[in-house]
Amino acid sequence: MIEPAPARPLPWHEALIVSITPVARRVKAFRLAVSFDRPVLAGQHVELRLTAPDGYQARRSYSIASAPGDGVELMIESVGDGEVSVFFDTVAEVGDVIALRGPIGGSFVWQAADDGPVLLVGGGSGVVPLLSMLRHRAVAAPDVPALLLYSVATADDVIVADELTSRARSEPGFDLIVNLTRDDTGRRVDATTVERALSRLGAPRHAFLCGSNAFVEAVANLLLDAGVPPGVIRTERFGA
Repeated sequence: MIEPAPARPLPWHEALIVSITPVARRVKAFRLAVSFDRPVLAGQHVELRLTAPDGYQARRSYSIASAPGDGVELMIESVGDGEVSVFFDTVAEVGDVIALRGPIGGSFVWQAADDGPVLLVGGGSGVVPLLSMLRHRAVAAPDVPALLLYSVATADDVIVADELTSRARSEPGFDLIVNLTRDDTGRRVDATTVERALSRLGAPRHAFLCGSNAFVEAVANLLLDAGVPPGVIRTERFGA
């Protein structure tokens, strides 16, 4: 029996920052010029490596926001004293070169051939890989029904708010529910919110959940309680 060849480690690439755009209160979009040796799929992520003058290195993973075939765009939230996010918030400039490798991930991806309906549920910056899927859908499969349930603290925290509103208004088959947890009537995503989403979308063929551990676990349980089969649900989490 012939043993399969071991998987090749992903190579590091030099990525040039070509634009920086604020997209929410604490989030900036970074458009990068980089050439991978494999195609990008909607939902994948990359690993970044920063190296200090003394040789100290920091690595972080960030989801790709852009649609496959549309370059690489990352959306990075400035989080407290996070050394990498603070660098991108206060130091990084157009023309800087960073080390990057990817694309990474094979289970949390959606392709046009997968069909739908597609339920996307994002908490905070967890919307980023879902945005890649929405952008891909608009180009490659606009007839596939999709609904984004997006939970954030306030309206100022909605990433690419104008884009999402425009898509919901102009793209047939795409629906948007924004759940604000800290406005006057705010509350966390609950059974009522999930029932509302499912009644508007119908039974999903795929459900993608991305956000903090607590958020993803809570929403996954709500979907199961609402009768969504476990095999339909795919999750990606961040945090401890």
